[in-house]
Amino acid sequence: MSVSMIGIDHTAASVDVRARFSFTRKEAGEAMEKIHAMEGIDGCILLSTCNRMELWVSAEEEMPDLYEILCSLKAVDRLEYNGIFVQRTDREAVKHLFYLTAGLKSQILGEDQILTQVKDALNLAREHFAADGVLEVLFRMAVTAGKKIKTEVPVSHGNPSVIHQALKYLEKKGFRAEGKTCMVIGNGEMGKVAAQTLREAGGKVTVTVRQYRSGVVNIPRGCDRINYGDRMEYLPVCDLVVSATASPNYTLTRELLKEKRPTGPQILIDLAVPRDIDPAIGNLENITLYDMDSFRTDETDEALEQNLKAASRIVEEQMDEFYLWLEGRDIIPRIQEIRQEAVRDLNLRIAKIFRNTPMDDVDRCHLEEAVAEAAGKVVNKLIFGLRDSLNTEAFLECVSGLEKLYEE
Repeated sequence: MSVSMIGIDHTAASVDVRARFSFTRKEAGEAMEKIHAMEGIDGCILLSTCNRMELWVSAEEEMPDLYEILCSLKAVDRLEYNGIFVQRTDREAVKHLFYLTAGLKSQILGEDQILTQVKDALNLAREHFAADGVLEVLFRMAVTAGKKIKTEVPVSHGNPSVIHQALKYLEKKGFRAEGKTCMVIGNGEMGKVAAQTLREAGGKVTVTVRQYRSGVVNIPRGCDRINYGDRMEYLPVCDLVVSATASPNYTLTRELLKEKRPTGPQILIDLAVPRDIDPAIGNLENITLYDMDSFRTDETDEALEQNLKAASRIVEEQMDEFYLWLEGRDIIPRIQEIRQEAVRDLNLRIAKIFRNTPMDDVDRCHLEEAVAEAAGKVVNKLIFGLRDSLNTEAFLECVSGLEKLYEE
């Protein structure tokens, strides 16, 4: 069994390139069904977020060309983006997933969203019957490690989200949200976090909602709402606008802003992939445009370094547990056969004793069953005890030796 992944992320691919290979939930489900149906593939999971896209595949035999699969799904020339994709296999891939899920490879170190995103990717693969047993256990154990790190050694300071990082960045440049008129376009998970954060920072926040949903959509406490279609009427008086939707089209274009120019300096923050805001807007007078890649930071302190080391230890422990399971997965059927042969051997050796034991047939049958069950438990204890006390190579040699005892 082999596990491989191929992907791009914020470290090597721009927002526009990530958008080219992004998948909506519906697209990801359909893609996983197609991939899973391909010859030689046992399981697959697609992870598509604002900061990354990764395709995970498990296979018993030769691993297919994952880059070719992605290019085919997205209808792009394979020569165009080949240099920015990273492919990892087996231990390197497993290590990457554990560190990723723990938030240790995120644009904002220790952010919580990736943990939810990995869980959602696994759940979506389940819904489309694309995840096999190996990927199922791998992703579940990676999530377990991420939760443990979040509880025991959090590596983030304060609130680890892009909008918090953006406000810290803007404060260093002299802009504070307190008392400012803010609009958040989009009321999804990221939009709600943005609205709540701006409200907590003292901003006057208005959230756009789609008209057909306005009767049922909740917005963060303390925020106002307007219909999405009215956003351009409100935009000129805003000091700060955040757009975070899943729309395939721009929510703000250069043409629209030509008609509705801001009354003063205005900051636009685009938190969507694909982009929500036309990049050409950034060239307009009095407008400063930021996107997902504008707020990177590599700052760490001594306390954080210690927490990162502790987090790495947890990751390594959880990885060891995964490999114990993976190695045992292939050998458990062999151990079961050895146990069955050993129990049969014991029963044959004590059959005469049972026959000569003065008891009725029902009691004798119950005794035989009880002895067989106890013998099976003893064999299990001996074999798995060897596994825990020997290295893998020595343990496999012991198993092979026990198998030879009962060869026909």
